[in-house]
Amino acid sequence: MARIAGVDLPKNKRIVIGLTSIFGIGVSTSKKILSRLGIDENIKVSQLTDDQTNHIRNAISSEFKVEGALKSEVQMNIKRLMDIGTYRGKRHRKGLPVRGQRTRTNARTRKGKRKTVAGKKKAVAKK
Repeated sequence: MARIAGVDLPKNKRIVIGLTSIFGIGVSTSKKILSRLGIDENIKVSQLTDDQTNHIRNAISSEFKVEGALKSEVQMNIKRLMDIGTYRGKRHRKGLPVRGQRTRTNARTRKGKRKTVAGKKKAVAKK
């Protein structure tokens, strides 16, 4: 089993796709790493030799910020935005969409489950 950057790569997938299970590595980065190391993109993760796995592990650890380090950096960037009071920081603090999406409809992922607000009662006219 290939374990790189603290993540177990799926055995039955091609290595170019398997590397994308590591947070911070997408398909283009994965292709770049494999081409530089001279490893075929189409071989399965289970067919990697120990030597190839070590080369991939060393390349990722030396060049890229992945997993925990990357997640903490992203969180620090968000915290910095909130501390200095930018518009984006305020949206993060309120739990609303940050990148200009509408909120009148949709935005349920950021806003959470609907909170029903009772309608205003009509005043009864006296005679």
